[in-house]
Amino acid sequence: MKKNETRITELYNLEHTMAKELMEEFEYPWEVLPNIGDYVRKLGESLPKSEYDHPMEGIWIHKTARVAPTAGIIGPVIIGPAAEIRHCAFIRGKVIIGANAVVGNSTELKNVILFDSVQVPHYNYVGDSILGYQAHMGAGSITSNVKSDKQLVKVHCEDGDIETGMKKFGAMIGDQVEVGCGSVLNPGTVIGRHTNIYPLSSVRRCVDADSIYKNQGEIAKKQ
Repeated sequence: MKKNETRITELYNLEHTMAKELMEEFEYPWEVLPNIGDYVRKLGESLPKSEYDHPMEGIWIHKTARVAPTAGIIGPVIIGPAAEIRHCAFIRGKVIIGANAVVGNSTELKNVILFDSVQVPHYNYVGDSILGYQAHMGAGSITSNVKSDKQLVKVHCEDGDIETGMKKFGAMIGDQVEVGCGSVLNPGTVIGRHTNIYPLSSVRRCVDADSIYKNQGEIAKKQ
């Protein structure tokens, strides 16, 4: 994947997110991360009260969403139409959950945009990341958002590195990506649209769109 293929317009269809207006302001998706919290607060105040409940400061939940009573929610958060928040999910703030999305049992979210119809249904950690339309993370797969040496995250592309200046940066996951069970997406991972990641993978760089990631040395192009 080259630098220009990591742009927002290459990874995401912005018609499938409430964050469209925010994301249109930037070239690269990770540039959005520091702005999610303020945008959620601003957008939340504009949502129609006839459609969204506002149970406490900084939290807006669409009336058609299903939220388990055991879920923990810290604002600012917007939960969209027909979304499902399951048993013991933990939403730690600065989060947009799109329409028809699923946040599963014991899944934790922090500083995240989930596009419409995203599924993070079983024991997932997603932090400082953006998941595109219909992206799915298998059971136990996570985004690792801080390097072990605590250095700033770089995005490693075929034509050179992009300095992000960010210490916390998980993964940018394109539309309709499938991440296999038990996989770890290391800091600065970018995955192109329609790509499949094999179970138990450790992904450290960028992965082209329309690919099958088997391991770091074996990435096949879909036919």
